Amino acid sequence: MSNSEPVSDKEKAKYEWRSFLFITIFLFPILAVAIVGGYGFIVWAMQVFFLGPPGHG
Repeated sequence: MSNSEPVSDKEKAKYEWRSFLFITIFLFPILAVAIVGGYGFIVWAMQVFFLGPPGHG
């Protein structure tokens, strides 16, 4: 059904290394910044609109 050619072990290893480097150098840092920034934004928005600044209650 598919006419794809088999990939050699050498090419497969090259693609695996490229994927690994992309994930560790670009994807994980970008996701970490996005998650921490998103959490910070949510906390900021809650303090501005609903909860008020932190302090002694």
